[in-house]
Amino acid sequence: MESGLSEQRWKFRANEFYTSSSTISVRGILGRLWGSLSEDNPRPVIPLGHGDPSVFPCFCTSPVAEGAIFESVSSGGFNCYSYPVGILPARSNLEMRHFDLLPERGWEVDLMGVEKLADENTVAMVIVNPGNPCGNVYSYDHLKKVAEMAKKLGIMVISDEVYAHLVFGNTPFTPMGVFGSIAPVLTLGSISKRWIVPGWRLGWLVTTDPNGILTKHGVVESIKGFLSTSPDPATFIQGAVPQILEKTPDDFFSRTIDVLKQTADICYEMIKDIPCITGPYKPEGSMFVMVKLNLSMLDGVKDDVDFCMKLSKEESVIVLPGVVVGMKNWLRITFTIEPSLLRDGLERIKAFYERHAKAP
Repeated sequence: MESGLSEQRWKFRANEFYTSSSTISVRGILGRLWGSLSEDNPRPVIPLGHGDPSVFPCFCTSPVAEGAIFESVSSGGFNCYSYPVGILPARSNLEMRHFDLLPERGWEVDLMGVEKLADENTVAMVIVNPGNPCGNVYSYDHLKKVAEMAKKLGIMVISDEVYAHLVFGNTPFTPMGVFGSIAPVLTLGSISKRWIVPGWRLGWLVTTDPNGILTKHGVVESIKGFLSTSPDPATFIQGAVPQILEKTPDDFFSRTIDVLKQTADICYEMIKDIPCITGPYKPEGSMFVMVKLNLSMLDGVKDDVDFCMKLSKEESVIVLPGVVVGMKNWLRITFTIEPSLLRDGLERIKAFYERHAKAP
């Protein structure tokens, strides 16, 4: 190193907020779990912590989607920048306040809690339907109550519906936009989940606002302005979207739902045989189920992160600790995996429990 540089006073430093927050992010904790795997364990790693089904043969994307990408790339028409929209937006920091979901009521939003959290500075509430991480699907009546609460508070509803078509239970999916006449709705959608291509990173925003409230308050223009300064999906993927949306056969979607229903059933039933975890709600949509961890039944396990770290090292099974999604001492398990591997993974979790169970 050049003489004197190590003693030089430099004005930059690490951002402690981002450094610390990354350790409890989904990607951050999954990186730690993968890093804790034992090299001496010959068994294959079973990833039940990250909702990426694309690597498993039973969850492969449609040939139409793959063909559309090939045509888009080979056409030569999508090697350019995408067209910018809008103007530079003003920016300000946002405070997030987390409201509860009620497991005993199918993970419904605690609307009384939302009302208590809100104040004159609150501008929106965010819901995920179908639910990640809980696997729930909100009923029509509950979503209407969400809209009515938003109207009462004078806020918009931001509805993440990327799992909208992955529903396999008894509760039909209802788009939040149905209630746009009660309160304005901003809906998020994507091709990532329905077409099983999470790495393509293409999604969209839709406003449902028949009363023109978002336009009147400049929100639509702010969204356009933000899009002009944010990274766009690769242009060749944008060019393939029309074919992907229009030409994918229905049997591709029905096969995906059939496998999801099968693996969700396997997961829910096998969880019943693992005494230290309980699943209060059978998943009806998305790719996940939340289970509560009973630490009093385990010896030498401090919390959900400790459970997952020891599980990955001893059993080569990756499960996401609930603290990452705001639920300490819960676990998120994904069932978008080959049925045989899912059974194997859950059997390993049971073996882990039996090895760490407290003596009666």
